Amino acid sequence: MSSAAVTPAARLRGLKPDWLNNPKIWRTEVLAGLVVALALIPEAISFSIIAGVDPAVGLFASFTMAVVISIVGGRRAMISAATGAIALVIAPLNHEYGLGHLIAAVILAGIIQVALGALGVAKLMRFIPRSVMVGFVNALAILIFMAQVPEMRDVPWAVYPLIIGGLALMVFFPKVTTVIPAPLVSIVILTVITVAAGIAVPTVGDKGELPSSLPVPGLPDVPFTLDTLATIAPYAFAMALVGLMESLMTAKLVDDITDTHSNKTRESIGQGVANIVTGFFGGMGGCAMIGQTMINVKVSGARTRLSTFLAGTFLMMLCIVFGPVVSDIPMAALVAVMIMVSFATFDWHSVAPRTLKRMPAGEIAVMVITVATVVATHNLAVGVVVGAITAMVIFAKRVAHLAEVTAVTDPDHTTVVYRVTGELFFASSNDLVGQFDYAGDPAKVVIDLSAAHIWDASSVAALDAIENKYAQRGKAVEIIGLNDPSADLHGKLTGELAGSH
Repeated sequence: MSSAAVTPAARLRGLKPDWLNNPKIWRTEVLAGLVVALALIPEAISFSIIAGVDPAVGLFASFTMAVVISIVGGRRAMISAATGAIALVIAPLNHEYGLGHLIAAVILAGIIQVALGALGVAKLMRFIPRSVMVGFVNALAILIFMAQVPEMRDVPWAVYPLIIGGLALMVFFPKVTTVIPAPLVSIVILTVITVAAGIAVPTVGDKGELPSSLPVPGLPDVPFTLDTLATIAPYAFAMALVGLMESLMTAKLVDDITDTHSNKTRESIGQGVANIVTGFFGGMGGCAMIGQTMINVKVSGARTRLSTFLAGTFLMMLCIVFGPVVSDIPMAALVAVMIMVSFATFDWHSVAPRTLKRMPAGEIAVMVITVATVVATHNLAVGVVVGAITAMVIFAKRVAHLAEVTAVTDPDHTTVVYRVTGELFFASSNDLVGQFDYAGDPAKVVIDLSAAHIWDASSVAALDAIENKYAQRGKAVEIIGLNDPSADLHGKLTGELAGSH
């Protein structure tokens, strides 16, 4: 069809999102949003308790975060809401100074995230190795499961068959049909059973009172002074970093699951905007929620911004309009959903004996250290940092051994040529000085670096030290074969470094 033949209606259809043109996608997104909203309610209330605030503060945060990020975020179908990591960071501030300071810190954290996003912090994601990413995912699955354990302790015996029944429904119902998400079916059926049979088990309502009206915008109730800024700044900065790290790691995970690319810089700035809006609406702030994102993307099959928007919208609708009904949902139903999510999230291939046999020991160590750190601290950001540093140390140690020196003396014994092969940096250059025969070598020494690369000042200092040791014995050194970047660095620094003489 020629461009002249395209009708205005057809052109308009081309501008519409996929879900408007495809009823099947629309249905998937709407139902996914509903399942996520149901799963968000007890989580948001639990995180409010951790932070020491009223349940409404966490629920308002989940509502505003999801709705705003669905518009300004860089990763479609990812869920952002109030999270445990953020609650842990800001809880001490709330306990010591009150809700006003907490809200002010959320707004400042959002501003910091916008600034970091604009400065390109998302580009640092490329330095996180795959072994850290796998450790992060596995640790996350363990944390999701561990978070459900308290819901299975000291409860009526009926909770256990309900959880088993919920898991069975989620395993077998998709074999019947995938039109309705299995978690939603499980939640509805278990709720009907408990209400109809009058089974006394813990419910969502036991977690706290649901809000009965929409949040109202306003300024935080704090004195606008430098003292207040000094008080909230450390908490805001920690919240900004933890939130960005969790969000960017989650975005990368969703990229891998969906085989699509996301704009990490836009996501970083979007997280900041969402937190600023959340703060002005009296919410406790948040970031990407990995568990809920897995429900949305992996379990329910959502792929667009609609599911994220509806998760937040349904959350408020369920609280305000259907509060009494939602309060009757047994916690066992939501525990079953989250256990299923933890099972689906864990990378079982990474711990298979066949994989472990082939994987380098260093990478296995990085994965295990990442998992152990996250589980010990309950902080995904700390685990990622520790894992990344471990990976860098192992990499540096491995590469350091790749620098080799071989010597060839010419037949008349007047010249010796040392051929250096490998990467010269702080770890490998330390061994370089000891690989030359200063006393036994002839008057002329040639160091051939055509198969090497100089990366830092430590390597230049090592080469200067070698030249000085030969000079003290009246021997001349010629360095040849430097590539352009190495020659440039060597030319700038040689003879200028302290301790090289």
